[in-house]
Amino acid sequence: MYAAVVVAALVACGVSAYRLLAPDAPSAGADLGAGVGPGAGAAPGTTGEADGSRAEAPATGLDPELLRRFEQAQALAAEDGIELTLVSGWRSAEEQAQVVEDVVRKRGSLEEAKRWVLPPEASAHVAGTAIDVGATDGALWLGEHGADLGLCRTYANEMWHFEAVIEPGGTCPEMHEDSRVGWE
Repeated sequence: MYAAVVVAALVACGVSAYRLLAPDAPSAGADLGAGVGPGAGAAPGTTGEADGSRAEAPATGLDPELLRRFEQAQALAAEDGIELTLVSGWRSAEEQAQVVEDVVRKRGSLEEAKRWVLPPEASAHVAGTAIDVGATDGALWLGEHGADLGLCRTYANEMWHFEAVIEPGGTCPEMHEDSRVGWE
């Protein structure tokens, strides 16, 4: 519970969840490619714009239906005065493996890292079927309205992570406590 509150507070301040989990990850200027973890390859609190603004991550590699649903959610959130941004989407297997290494280093053990990150072969990001969203208000808005659009949070400890696991208007399945389930 404490960690979720800290993550929410940091996201509200513009610090990405990935930076919390792996603060030693490469920063501005690193050649990691688009969409590597929330905010990776960018200075903390940005997604890489030189002026420090919160540009969106590219949607390259995302499942087209997931992207369509996100864009619909983004438009509806804007109608409610909420900024909903794509912070991270598709990652290559190599990029996901690097995220795992970074989180293991940050958390001190593979066992602790398993709560926050999946190996490439189990990651929905590698499959292009998961997105991480921001800002905090946007993630909260999507958590409340996502099922109407077929977007669900899948992990209780990651308020920013959504997948298109149901048809629009359906009922989201119960969230997993954390990502350890994907390591089994």
